[in-house]
Amino acid sequence: MDQYNWAIIPREEMNEKTVRQAIHTERMTIAKILLRQGATVPMHHHENEQVTMLESGALRFVFGEREVILRAGDVLQIPPNVPHMVEALEDSMATDLFSGRREDWISGDDAYLR
Repeated sequence: MDQYNWAIIPREEMNEKTVRQAIHTERMTIAKILLRQGATVPMHHHENEQVTMLESGALRFVFGEREVILRAGDVLQIPPNVPHMVEALEDSMATDLFSGRREDWISGDDAYLR
């Protein structure tokens, strides 16, 4: 068993509007992501199932022709390999769960976020 505390997990400045903290376990990745208003995560997809829990703010997710707005307290499940993009409509804090772990983040192959 491992114990973590977000207060001491390193904060990674992905760009001027996006800050990420990540915990990688054997089978999943848990991330806290701060997206400042106007931040975007370009269209991308990954082999991981994703669950996004929005703690504060508002995020717009785009899936092709479909758009979903998340507000504080909302939870969104994204199946593996579904292309999606995100735009922060307000300063927002989200917790993302990924099953399995984000090997692209671990290897640094996540240029689309930077």
